[in-house]
Amino acid sequence: MEPLLPCVASLRLVDHHCHGVLRADVDRDGFESMLTEAPSVSPLGTSLFDSSLGLAVRRWCAPLLDLPVLAPADEYLARRLSLGAAEVNRTFLVASEISMFLVDGGLSPERLAGPSVFTHSSELPVLRLERLAEELVTEGAAGFPDRVRSALALSSAVATKSIAAYRVGLALDPERPSDASVVAAADRWLASGSSRCADEVITRFLVWEALERGFPVQFHVGYGDSDLSLRDCDPLLLTDLLRATAGLGVPVMLLHNYPFHRNAGYLAQVFPHVFVDVGLATHAVAHQASRVLAEALEIVPFGKFLFSTDAYGLAELYYLGALFFRRALSDFLSHGLRAHAFALADVERVANLIGWRNAHRAYRLT
Repeated sequence: MEPLLPCVASLRLVDHHCHGVLRADVDRDGFESMLTEAPSVSPLGTSLFDSSLGLAVRRWCAPLLDLPVLAPADEYLARRLSLGAAEVNRTFLVASEISMFLVDGGLSPERLAGPSVFTHSSELPVLRLERLAEELVTEGAAGFPDRVRSALALSSAVATKSIAAYRVGLALDPERPSDASVVAAADRWLASGSSRCADEVITRFLVWEALERGFPVQFHVGYGDSDLSLRDCDPLLLTDLLRATAGLGVPVMLLHNYPFHRNAGYLAQVFPHVFVDVGLATHAVAHQASRVLAEALEIVPFGKFLFSTDAYGLAELYYLGALFFRRALSDFLSHGLRAHAFALADVERVANLIGWRNAHRAYRLT
């Protein structure tokens, strides 16, 4: 394995989409349930340590806990428990050398702590739109649109996020819904008795309101847990909405994208406000990340690609996300140098764009 390019090794990455880390220790079942997108170990299969990511934990994370490379899973988990959650979190988050976290705190906030608690890095909030709607609709359908507007106006978030992929799919109608249609949708929602925001009209309303108020909107795209239907998560399904919102000039961030990362790269090329990443796919494919990142970067403008981990729960995922991203980016740029496709100055500029500058520009960070 060749050494990292110095300009990549020294990057203080901006993780533009992640979640928190577990406050408490977990047993083996709890650890494995967070290791991949599977909710639990299959009784018909084997351990989730028998995956590219599981092996990466044993290969790359074990030495940081003073264990030998590829220590058995049981030894790794015993050592993790002996150190305690706070020390484990601190170890991996510091080792990730991520300088800033943009945190979607809308998923299990009672279980998670912000990653910056364990580092000297900064942390900024991302507002989950569906969670906001679920909190506000309980006050009734009448006035719901105005309550959403007021909440957005008061929000300190640097961006918003939609999980439309999980709730209604990404084939959203591009038309901005009227307040009357939103109130009617809220009435239907309340009458259903469900607590989940899963109405296409309300989803569109939330996205339009966020964009019109200047909030970048992140969309979960592609790979996720079994709560979504992957066929409904191709980013190309967003084409009409992207065309309709391009004139607003506010970024739309397509997250994760695997296995549709090439489709996402096309959208980032043809729409001025679209940005992309490969998110959790970076650590999910582990040692194969160089191939996936190279595919994602085939046609995407380098000023439209960002780093993220989408790490949730396990601090190891921040560390591995950063580790494999640096390796993959260095491999991509080194190949370009060997092929005389880039000058060294281009390599250094592109590394900084992808590692942190694009995030600073898209989210107007200081």
